[in-house]
Amino acid sequence: MRIASEIEFPISTTMTGALLTIAPGGMRELHWHPNAVEWQYYLTGTGRMTVFGSGGRARTDDFAAGDVGYVPQGFGHYIENTGEDDLELLVVLNNGTYESISITAWMAGTPDLLLSTNFGVKQSVFEEMPGDAVIMPEEE
Repeated sequence: MRIASEIEFPISTTMTGALLTIAPGGMRELHWHPNAVEWQYYLTGTGRMTVFGSGGRARTDDFAAGDVGYVPQGFGHYIENTGEDDLELLVVLNNGTYESISITAWMAGTPDLLLSTNFGVKQSVFEEMPGDAVIMPEEE
């Protein structure tokens, strides 16, 4: 993902832009933006996005070139490429500072007891996981 925020463009204090490419069969890791809503414009390919919030709210929609997606601030979401070609989309956030919390970072920074309680899994399962485990590696 190529990001253009106020770091790259100091005058851009109210928005961040990004160009995201997902290979066929690939996925953008589950993440959320604590400081911004997200709009997406699908440039090429086909994909599926799932967005979820508190209280069991979730929605999954399919997207193709020309479609627009939206994610409320703080809502978890991931995007998967469902086609045979690259999925490319333009992402815009309404904050000049880019912030994203991935499921990998969240799990690494959350106490095992809290993970156990939230996921309904024995605490020992999380205690055995390496603290720097990568659930979904970033594309290089």
